[in-house]
Amino acid sequence: MSLGQNRPQFKLPEFNIGKYIVFAFIFFFLFTILSNTVFLTIEPGMEGVLFKRFSGGIDKEKVYNQGFHVIMPWNKVFQYEIRTKEGEESMSVLSKNGLTIQVDLSYRYMPKSGRIGYLHEEIGPNYLGRIIIPEIRSATREVIGKYLPEELYSTKREAIQDEIFQLTLESCDNKNIVVDAILIKEVALPDNLKTSIEQKLQEEQLAFQFEFKLDRERKEAERKIIEAEAKAASNRILNASLTDKILRDKGIEATMELAASPNSKVVIIGGTGDGLPLILNN
Repeated sequence: MSLGQNRPQFKLPEFNIGKYIVFAFIFFFLFTILSNTVFLTIEPGMEGVLFKRFSGGIDKEKVYNQGFHVIMPWNKVFQYEIRTKEGEESMSVLSKNGLTIQVDLSYRYMPKSGRIGYLHEEIGPNYLGRIIIPEIRSATREVIGKYLPEELYSTKREAIQDEIFQLTLESCDNKNIVVDAILIKEVALPDNLKTSIEQKLQEEQLAFQFEFKLDRERKEAERKIIEAEAKAASNRILNASLTDKILRDKGIEATMELAASPNSKVVIIGGTGDGLPLILNN
């Protein structure tokens, strides 16, 4: 036996590139799935609620706020935007006297923060179409049905707007939805009705102006009467207290003051009917 025959033989392992490609594909597939389900990012202005597929369904009490989260791959997170959003609604309603009025509304709304689990279980993502719009339409019909068109068009518009908002707010609050405001943008009336309302408002404004002027004149007349009565009373008191001697003394005092002035003058003693001096300037 030769020495070469007793020497152990070593073989290099065969490199199976196909096996490694399969492993790499499986790893990439699992990483893609896990990165989309296990690793979750909640963006700003959003909240998430967890759906546990095998252990109880929606976890209503736990809310996922913005940031990075890790969940089990078989569970699912439903996200809701909690920023304030705006919507518009146009509708035809009947007034108190049965006339049709076109009303354009705008409103602001959002889910109630921290309660999206209950919102998702009871209503779902389409809470705008299922709850908010029907409640706004119902409240608008109920409130405007109590008023006349001219009241909606002019004097009580803000009160009507506030009533619609309060009714909608109460009904949506019980369903974990916040309605921030409801505003009446425009009210469209039939042309003939609009013209008659505007004429009526102008006449009311003119009547108010006339009434204001009359009231001012009445007050001015009362003031003059009071002033005249005061002067008459003053004259009566003054006349009752004056006598001829008092008047003569007052005349003498005035004459002496004039005589003492530096202006040149001629003094005639006994020049008047009551015996007072008569003073003449040169």
